[in-house]
Amino acid sequence: MDPIAFKIGGFAIYWYGILVAGGFMAGLWTASRRCVLDKLDGKAISDLGVWIIIAGMLGARAMHVVTYWDALYAGKPLWQVLDFRGGGLVFYGGFIGAALAVILYTRFHGKQPLWKIADAFAPSIPLGHALGRLGCLMYGCCFGAACDLPWAVQFPAYSPAYDALGQAPGDAAHSVHVHPTQIYSVLLNAALYGGLVWLYRRKRFDGQVFAVYLVGYSLNRFAVEFFRGDYPAEQLWLGWMKPGQQLSLFLVPIGIALFVAMRRRARD
Repeated sequence: MDPIAFKIGGFAIYWYGILVAGGFMAGLWTASRRCVLDKLDGKAISDLGVWIIIAGMLGARAMHVVTYWDALYAGKPLWQVLDFRGGGLVFYGGFIGAALAVILYTRFHGKQPLWKIADAFAPSIPLGHALGRLGCLMYGCCFGAACDLPWAVQFPAYSPAYDALGQAPGDAAHSVHVHPTQIYSVLLNAALYGGLVWLYRRKRFDGQVFAVYLVGYSLNRFAVEFFRGDYPAEQLWLGWMKPGQQLSLFLVPIGIALFVAMRRRARD
């Protein structure tokens, strides 16, 4: 797999960037269609989409840089810190950035209904995330642990997986066989998207779909992280729990509490 889609002169355009951008576009388009069902302000939603993209990208890059500062960015020029064309975005950072953008926008821009908007956007998050994970597959980041399963994959010699885990025995051109954790994530996100789309048309109170997303995605992420092989030992909690699992444990009770609180508010 070549991570570079094409070049314009000497400027490389990576599949990672194309697929992440496609994820944002697909997510925003499908969310805007659902906003019509709830009769939300179309112009406000379009404006919010721009802020979601900006805040999501900044948050995703910021969390990646903070997480891998010592290993990858300490002493590097600023342009390398900011360059994410070929990878270097952390989903939870992007999620936090986008969530803050939605909260601030709905609070200060005409008092838009926060939880109606959150529900409209919730199914689109795993849809966009699935496309983003395909970008990870093309680039070779977020790779899995070594395995010998029939569906294991290999990455080329210049990939992060090759650098971290080494070459396959007798094959200097490819990494060892690893779990295709990017594909696991794509499949689980696609299933979550389908479930949330189904739930959206049947929701009983505002905030319900978003709360279910928080719990559903956190459980998906917790499971996939068991098969990841790209975290250094110093990032593990208790010797086994990976950063994505730590954040998932934090978000599951938040999602459950939000579900209970919003259902109670709808009944009152």
